[in-house]
Amino acid sequence: MSTIYIVTMTNWLVSSVMSNVMNCKCCVAPAHVQAALLHQEAPDIPIRKSLLVAQSDMKVELLPALTDNYMYLLIDEESKEAAIIDPVAPVKVVEAIRKHGVRLTTVLTTHHHWDHAGGNEKMVRLVPGLTVYGGDDRVDALTKKVKHSNTFKVGSLTVKCLFTPCHTTGHICYLVTKDNSTEPPAVFTGDTLFVAGCGKFFEGTAEQMYRALIDVLGRLPPETRVYCGHEYTVNNLKFARHVEPDNEVIKKKLAWAKEKVSNGEPTIPSTVAEEFKFNPFMRVKEKSVQEHAGQNDPVETMRSLRKEKDGFRVPKE
Repeated sequence: MSTIYIVTMTNWLVSSVMSNVMNCKCCVAPAHVQAALLHQEAPDIPIRKSLLVAQSDMKVELLPALTDNYMYLLIDEESKEAAIIDPVAPVKVVEAIRKHGVRLTTVLTTHHHWDHAGGNEKMVRLVPGLTVYGGDDRVDALTKKVKHSNTFKVGSLTVKCLFTPCHTTGHICYLVTKDNSTEPPAVFTGDTLFVAGCGKFFEGTAEQMYRALIDVLGRLPPETRVYCGHEYTVNNLKFARHVEPDNEVIKKKLAWAKEKVSNGEPTIPSTVAEEFKFNPFMRVKEKSVQEHAGQNDPVETMRSLRKEKDGFRVPKE
């Protein structure tokens, strides 16, 4: 049985200049800006909440960071060994591992962008001996470069690396399972798959994103819980509603997400099965989505949707 707890956390307000830089995912921030942002770890105003998803085999705590990022503390319940996914705010991570009384051994980096890998150097200073996994030589403090289908252990949990290039050429998603468990697997998708959306194609193509979403992530067990890198759900669902205005699942999910966000609560995780119901980038084979895009091929539909989404003006509501 899985249990979900919502925990009030603090997040940090940053200057308008920093916010503009952070919301620009198209490039790596200058070193001095990165340094300034990484020092925004002092509690300020409580505006976002964490979430603890507890299963018999593992726990996952969502740790809000920056303006809309999520870090994830993955805990093996059997050994109390832990991994952290994309620890951009290392001090907060240390506080979390102390709270849970676990031993942090592993950093899982989804991609090299500073708002995901920018805390790695400080993380390994705060907790010496960490193994830092990633699929790109540009990942800060990298100690173990991985490829598609590589596996390793975090305690009794098995972590499988899924190569999903497009947002960046070295993007890795991490699938976490436990042998003989009846609980749902977890997949940490970084900036490849979001709730109701996907990452921009900064270093890749529509063909690559199609393979990542449909051929790789889409073939995971339907109940797999999806933990993505950012809180973009409401805006993503507004675009999904624009694509499929008659999709009742999208309408209900959007109303739910708005309420969650207004309460400072995460909209994450979703599941692979859910994404096929309301994520237009996972629904590129559906006639309604293809008709909206003016295409009859799923890859071309993916390409058209991404171009449209990049210029989409989110309606004020």
